[in-house]
Amino acid sequence: MEIDVFTLFPEWFEWFAAQRHVANALAAGSTLSCISYREHSPLSGAQVDDMPFGGGAGMVLRVDVVESALRARYGVDPVQLPRRRRVIALAPGGRTLDDALVDELAAEPALTLLSGRYEGFDERVVEHFCSDVLSIGRYVLSGGELAAMVVCDAVLRKLPGALGDDRSAVEESFSAALEGNPEYPQYTRPAEHRGWRVPEILLSGHHARIGQWRLARSRERGQRASAEQPPRPPGEH
Repeated sequence: MEIDVFTLFPEWFEWFAAQRHVANALAAGSTLSCISYREHSPLSGAQVDDMPFGGGAGMVLRVDVVESALRARYGVDPVQLPRRRRVIALAPGGRTLDDALVDELAAEPALTLLSGRYEGFDERVVEHFCSDVLSIGRYVLSGGELAAMVVCDAVLRKLPGALGDDRSAVEESFSAALEGNPEYPQYTRPAEHRGWRVPEILLSGHHARIGQWRLARSRERGQRASAEQPPRPPGEH
């Protein structure tokens, strides 16, 4: 897989790329490249943002700056780019990242992630250069770099060889193997601590019953999480 991240802070990703599962994915042939908006700005002083039309606090990433960076990287009009690869703007109002979407993205040969900053992108970036808008949750970060790392982490760990043991990504939270529910409780040594014992079933060596117990606990966690979700306001979907 080829992943390109457009950002104002490419150096931030050096730490991320050194993480073992990421390094494993890169060693297996995937690529992670970071492209600086500022280095490709067509404006004097490498300006990348400007004040929002209509007034208001903060600054907005300019559409001409993003276009220049995309054009420099791919050599095509960015309007045509979504026909060739998945181009994703990271923004709070996008489709919420979940395991199904991660599986979808992990099947792509190439991804382009656009990290926002300040008050986000000029909307024309989203309207004309992107195939998707993606959010990692209903909250606001100072920029899209952390969101880009979350997406990259979730996607790369799905690739063969990234985790060392491919079974690690099969039966985990929100996977199909667990019917989309959170993962079951895990225990390790000691079997007893301060009178708190590990469930006997896990010490039994009976793998079929252990599997049944784990699936039941996973379902319980899923039901509990659903019950704790606040009701949505009328008309919200």
